Amino acid sequence: MDDQFTTVHNSEIRLFLILGAALLVLLTVSFIFDKKIERGDTSVPTETASKLFSKIALRAKAVYVYDVRTKTVLFAKNENTRLSLASLTKIMSALVAEDLSPLYGTVTISEESLRAEGDSGLFKNEKWTLKDLLDFSLLTSSNDGMRAVALSLGALSKADATSEEIINDFVGEMNNKARELGLKNTYFWNETGLDESNIKGGAYGTARDMSTLLEYILTHHPALFAATKEAVTTFRSLDNNLHVARNTNDTISEIPGLVASKTGFTDTAGGNLIFVFDPELGRPIIISILGSTGEGRFNDARTLIDAVMEYISNPAMAGQAN
Repeated sequence: MDDQFTTVHNSEIRLFLILGAALLVLLTVSFIFDKKIERGDTSVPTETASKLFSKIALRAKAVYVYDVRTKTVLFAKNENTRLSLASLTKIMSALVAEDLSPLYGTVTISEESLRAEGDSGLFKNEKWTLKDLLDFSLLTSSNDGMRAVALSLGALSKADATSEEIINDFVGEMNNKARELGLKNTYFWNETGLDESNIKGGAYGTARDMSTLLEYILTHHPALFAATKEAVTTFRSLDNNLHVARNTNDTISEIPGLVASKTGFTDTAGGNLIFVFDPELGRPIIISILGSTGEGRFNDARTLIDAVMEYISNPAMAGQAN
């Protein structure tokens, strides 16, 4: 009887030890996996880039400079801090609009859309192709133009939806797209980026998230922001009305190999700017600037462009990042 008890007891001890060892292995694997994810979510500039960019002075609260070809972070400052996006919001609005409708679709400028803050020179009941209206709205940062897009494409399955329901549906699609793209720190309250109140912005995101969004568009929808390379463009609506559109980016002529750009400014956001430029034909660089000032964002852009150009013009320095 004692031998039988000892055998059972020893079996229970072995089983306990096996279970304990298995649990320890699972905890260790989980810890390693969590640290791997944490490292993957942390932007660490290369050592050489850090030394170069440490010399610069910027007004912006957050900045992210990313080399798309080499997958290298050249500079990062508060890149994961959530800030008000202002009209950078329209980047996501345009992407969702293209998902919802063919670009040859027609958008009508409704009276409701013209109530949006700012007058872009659009006319009530005027008709545009979706592509032209998106180009116009991105180039001029038109609130009424983007509001018209949202009102035309939101809640398409609900014939009797109110304007508020239509806008909410469209903004919901924007937030769904943000989740789909892994923009964990980005959330939209409206389609324009206009402040919701004196203390609440129309959308929030990070410099890194905005860079990720623009990289996605650059890869999958490269034509979407083609118009934003131009300083001035003339559009003709389907009603044969001419509209002169001037780019809100004051540095348009100073950026070598400009591919795409978007500005943003509100009281809660300050001055924002994001752009892609390709100084080497095949090496696009994304610069995301949040929380600067109206003029400061452009000065920040000039400073960062100069630093990037110095970085890539030095073979020894740039070669270490490849």
